[in-house]
This record gives sequence, C-alpha cells and structure tokens, in this order.
Amino acid sequence: MSRKRRTPKVRKSENSEVSLGAEVQNITSEQGNNSEIENPKPEIEKMEVHHHPEVEKKGLKEYILEGLMIFLAVTMGFFAEGLREHITENNRAKEYAVTLYSDLKLDTAELDGYIDYFRRAKANVDTLMQLLADTDPRQVQSGKLYWFGLWGGAYRVFTPHDATLLEMKSSGSLRFFGDKMINRKLAQYDELCQNIKISESTENGIYTEVRKARAGLFAFKYNDMVNNISHINSSREKRTKIDSFQRTKPPLLSYDKILFNEYVEMVRSRFFERKVTTADSLRKRASELISSLNKKYDLRNE
Repeated sequence: MSRKRRTPKVRKSENSEVSLGAEVQNITSEQGNNSEIENPKPEIEKMEVHHHPEVEKKGLKEYILEGLMIFLAVTMGFFAEGLREHITENNRAKEYAVTLYSDLKLDTAELDGYIDYFRRAKANVDTLMQLLADTDPRQVQSGKLYWFGLWGGAYRVFTPHDATLLEMKSSGSLRFFGDKMINRKLAQYDELCQNIKISESTENGIYTEVRKARAGLFAFKYNDMVNNISHINSSREKRTKIDSFQRTKPPLLSYDKILFNEYVEMVRSRFFERKVTTADSLRKRASELISSLNKKYDLRNE
C-alpha cells in the first residue's frame, strides 16, 4: 500500500503570508511616497531681520538752508503768478482801451451834432421871444412866426455808447488801467452821461405839452413845410429857402397873444442853454479821455 504525499500546508500558508505581507508593504510604501509627493512638508523659511540705517543728524545750518530754499521756491512761485496776472490784466486793459476809444469817438461825433442842433434851436427860440416881447402876433410876418416858432418843439436825444464802460464798472475791470487820472475822468464822464439821461427823461412831459401848445397856433401844413426846410443839408440852399419862406404870410390857427405867451413860457422851461452846456462839458471829457487813452496805449491807428 502506497502512501500519499501530503502537501505541507503550513509552508504554503507561510509563503502566502510572506507574499501578502510584501505586497501590503509595497502598497503602503507607495502610498507613503505618493503622500509625500502630494503633500510635501513645508520648508521652514528663514526670517531675515532688516536693520534700519542710522539717520544722519543734520546741523542747524542745513535746516536753515532747506528752509531758505523752500521759502525761495514759494516766493518765486508767488512772483511768477503775480507776473502772469499782471500780463493778463495789461492785455485786457488794452482790449478795453480799444473798444472804449471807439465808443468815445462815436460819442464825440454825436455830441457835435447834438450841440449844434440845440444851439440853433436856442437862437431861433430867442428870436421868437424878441419878436413877441412888445409886438402883437398880428403885426409880425407870419412866415417868421412859423420858422422861429418851429424850434420850440426841437427834439433830439443823446444816447452814449457806454457798453464798454458799464461792463468795466460791473466787473471791476477799471483797475486794469492802473491810472488814477483815466479812472477819474471816466467817473466824471459817466456822471455827466447819467445827468443827460435823467434830464431828457424828465423833459418828456414838458416836450409833449409844448407840441400840444404849438399845434394850437400853427397849421400842420405850413409847419411841415418849415420842418422840411430845416432838414436840407446844403447850407446855401437852406438859407435861400428860409429867407423865401419868412417873406410869406401863411395863416395861423390863432393870433391870441396869451396863447403865444404860454407857448413861449413852455419852451423856456426846456432849458436849451443848459442842454448845450452839459453836452459841451461831456464832449470835452470825451476828448480828454481819447487823448489819455491814446497817449497810454497808442491807439491812433485803431
């Protein structure tokens, strides 16, 4: 009887355990390696210690020098800004001077006509008063009464070209001129302009009453003929027409001496002489300003 060989179980089990242990160890080792790769241990960084440099102490002279430099820088900036403003103001002053110069030249031209007109009006009204002083209106050539009586209703308004002056006053730009003489003359000129405006405004009511009184004495037809003669530009032609008309005898609407007296008194209240005097003073101020502005800014070619 033959014996069957038994397989040594223990040895096989040991070999399996050894093999399994090795595999486990390998897996554990691999996991450990992967873990080290995936989660590397942070390295300890070395902290550097920075030392502040020692500040060099400054002496008193250095502090004074730095303060002086700052002061000079601020001062130079201040003077530079002042110079810039000065140049800007001078340029603006020249611009204002040019427009003001032009306005004043226009004013003087208009004032020349204004003064001449009211001087003639005053002269003719004075003649009317002389004619009626001691004489009945019926004894005076009616052509003369029409001509001289026409001027009681003389009317002309002076409107100064003061846009530049008003702008300078409202904006405080008069100081740009930097000339007390010019500013004083401008103030005087402006005052006279305002006086003329006020005078003409208050006279409107009197002027209306004068025209009504004149309409009660002189027929419109002949009054209009005389008015057309007064607008003739040629002096020689005008003089001829005036002399011719004064020799005619156009009828009056009334010869009542009382009505003529009332008319003359109304005309006198218009104060033509004062108009002429004020306008003449205004023209002189304008001429003085033109001369002063021209002297300072050389505006002869403007």
